[in-house]
Amino acid sequence: MLFPISDDNSDRHITPFITWGLIALNIFVFVFLQGLGSNIGFTYAFSTVPAEILTNNDLITEGKLIRDMASGQTFQVPGLQPTPIPVYLTLITSMFMHGGIAHIAGNMLYLWIFGDNLENRLGHGRYLLFYLLTGIIASLSHVLFTQFAGADPMIPSLGASGAISGVMGGYLLLYPNRRVNALVGWFIIAIPSWIALGMWIGLQLVSGFGSLSGQSDGVAYAAHIGGFAAGFLLIKFFDRGKPVPPKQTQQQWIYRRR
Repeated sequence: MLFPISDDNSDRHITPFITWGLIALNIFVFVFLQGLGSNIGFTYAFSTVPAEILTNNDLITEGKLIRDMASGQTFQVPGLQPTPIPVYLTLITSMFMHGGIAHIAGNMLYLWIFGDNLENRLGHGRYLLFYLLTGIIASLSHVLFTQFAGADPMIPSLGASGAISGVMGGYLLLYPNRRVNALVGWFIIAIPSWIALGMWIGLQLVSGFGSLSGQSDGVAYAAHIGGFAAGFLLIKFFDRGKPVPPKQTQQQWIYRRR
């Protein structure tokens, strides 16, 4: 298992305020608004529900009991909650919510690794717009895949991974040979980003095709694939070229020798 943990930031010359702000906002929403995942009402109200996006209607359903055939246990599944905003805006709000600690930890690590390099290249404003746009496209990809595959359109989706996939797609095109430090077993190795990100998107594609055959593990792979493709294809429209480091001001020292 190859797990990226850092990359080469030697050419970064701006402070990645937007990346840090996105990470802080995701953590704030998860901790204080979602209650570390315990506030189901808030989570279900602001998640993206494919059926709501396809019909432009706010759907409200009753909770129901589901029996797990494998374990024999019965679970209470909450119903959809009223959404106090237009349902299309959930394409954005769902990007800042997560389903658990492991979910948000993994997403924020990847955003921290790859986001600052892209922000350094695009600039703060372009980077934020790129992040939000690829995240929206990722959510729409999941909605359309749900309709195409005949999956349950009433299941909410949430998470920043669609937008972060867009960041990774843009990163791959701009920095295919940049060194990425990855954890492999007990060892840390340095590999080109095209290997690290190529293996990642390959896994998403394989898992996505697996979900077509009913082998679903609760992950919206179509959002990952759609976001990655959007980032790869759109990055050149946002790219302003290689950034020029700020000039160092030279100081002339005046002194007497003694």
